[in-house]
Amino acid sequence: MATLASAKRAVIKIGSALLVSGEGLKHDWLASLCADVAWLKGQGTDVVLVSSGSIALGRRVLGLPEEPLPLEQSQAAAAVGQIRLARAYEEALAPYAITTAQVLVTLEDSVDRRRYLNSRATLEQLLSMGVVPIVNENDTIATDEIRFGDNDRLAAQVAVTVGADQLILLSDVDGFYSGNPTQDPSATRFEKIDQITPQLEEMAGDAGSGLSKGGMKTKIMAAKMATGAGCAMAITLGSRANPLRALEDGAAATWFTPKDDPALARKRWISSMKPRGALRLDLGAVRALKHGKSLLPAGVTAVRGGFGRGDAVEIEDSHGSVIGIGLSRYAAAEAELIKGRHSQDFEAVLGYAGRAALIHRDDMVL
Repeated sequence: MATLASAKRAVIKIGSALLVSGEGLKHDWLASLCADVAWLKGQGTDVVLVSSGSIALGRRVLGLPEEPLPLEQSQAAAAVGQIRLARAYEEALAPYAITTAQVLVTLEDSVDRRRYLNSRATLEQLLSMGVVPIVNENDTIATDEIRFGDNDRLAAQVAVTVGADQLILLSDVDGFYSGNPTQDPSATRFEKIDQITPQLEEMAGDAGSGLSKGGMKTKIMAAKMATGAGCAMAITLGSRANPLRALEDGAAATWFTPKDDPALARKRWISSMKPRGALRLDLGAVRALKHGKSLLPAGVTAVRGGFGRGDAVEIEDSHGSVIGIGLSRYAAAEAELIKGRHSQDFEAVLGYAGRAALIHRDDMVL
């Protein structure tokens, strides 16, 4: 089974009940979690936190009742609580000289390819600079039509977006059981799950019937999403102090094993996409790609097709032979304007600075 310290990139999901009580923010628990994050960062692991808590914090400030709120009041509570949540993480990680960033997303940001690529590029840049992103659903603008609705699936989507190799769901139960352990004394915990079968999904029950907000159903849905993208996932008890170190030291958990590593899973996904156009390269660009470089517009000699930003395009050598496929960071019309040009020229022809790479090496299969 995976060990947390071996992760190259880990996404940690924190639910509201772990972070906020009737008295407010659980400062001692948060301090212990952030000590764990600093330990992981010290091991060389990139860390992304997917944290609930903004509505729970905001409703206390606004004096709203502890009951389901109308949409407008939930969004108002989120707006007030988000700034407090971000500040709490910033202050708790500051003693370790760790910089934080707040990233708010909705379901639309993952289903729309342009928004997905924007989110991915931003998160990748933050991680490359050593920042710990604090991700939450943007409850201030999300309606039912554009909501994830639970942070289990949001965390899994974030893990897929950033190519994480481990996803940890800090929960109010120490793993996945054959039944609800509070109601069924014979329920047993699974140490490891290699395949999510219909029988396992039946054990999870309906959404909302488990011990946490989304229940075990949403955690199984998160596991299917994560493991399909090459990311191992663990469910473990989050309420103890230093929950990540406890997991590393052998605390009870259920691990879901991935089918591939994240890079291979992503490459396979890109390979299966239908190309919407093509880019022809000069000899120098082809040589650079074979040495693991991204595709820069300077090496493009011709653009074909009506593709949009985020669409798959074929990559051709100077003779027109297809040597790969990748996701374009520019639409065809923009690619036509910047082909053969260097990045310092982009603003003059596009009207904005743009990104240096036309196809990033992580979005390319040769």
